[in-house]
Amino acid sequence: MATLLKPATVRDQVSAEEWQARVDLAAAYRLVALYGWDDLIFTHLSARVPGPEHHFLINPYNMMFEEMTASALVKIDIEGNQVFGEPAAVNRAGFVIHSAIHMAREDANSVMHLHTPYGQAVSAMADGLLPHTQTAMIAAHDVAYHDYEGIATELDERERLVADLGDKNAMILRNHGTLATGASVAQAFIRLYFLERACEAQVHMLSAGRDGLNTPPQGVEHKVKEQSSGAGMAMLAQGLAWPALLRKLDRHNPGYDA
Repeated sequence: MATLLKPATVRDQVSAEEWQARVDLAAAYRLVALYGWDDLIFTHLSARVPGPEHHFLINPYNMMFEEMTASALVKIDIEGNQVFGEPAAVNRAGFVIHSAIHMAREDANSVMHLHTPYGQAVSAMADGLLPHTQTAMIAAHDVAYHDYEGIATELDERERLVADLGDKNAMILRNHGTLATGASVAQAFIRLYFLERACEAQVHMLSAGRDGLNTPPQGVEHKVKEQSSGAGMAMLAQGLAWPALLRKLDRHNPGYDA
């Protein structure tokens, strides 16, 4: 009797390291949706595929974030060419922004970009992110700014994005939205969480007006920077917060690891 062969799955065709990157990135997409940070099929999160090829994973341009799976993610090179899987469209602006940072920053294994109402609101404020909340002080010391040039579809914007980001790990794209990078998907997501949370708090804070705001004592910003930088924050993101977020996702929207 003939044996029926199962078709090879994506998991069967990629390394264990790539599959883990796919699972983590798909989880991040669904968490973005769970927190209400998505923008229909727009905006984008990416993760570098481990290995020397400089490939990275990004969303197919026809899926809602809440339905993203590890297998559905598209693998492309830094020229925007798909290098694996069924043909799928990729957001041009997503390619431009993410390829720029992945090319220039070896430490940026994940890059996440959002258009939330709170992030866009702060991106439109001349003063940017204000250091009036603990969350803002955790985020602000690592935030760069990039002026708006229109929808990011032109390749020559990549060098300016990279120059403006410098050695920071987060960015407010003026009149546009927020961005965060990380050595892992977990670290990028937690950075993005703090930045988005800070923007949300700022919008609520300023809705009552600027008169009467309490400015933190001199030196506190630097203290919070020291407290929230380095290995401690990385451990918090990777070892504590991310596993908790995956448990939350397993309760509310399982299936990202398919």
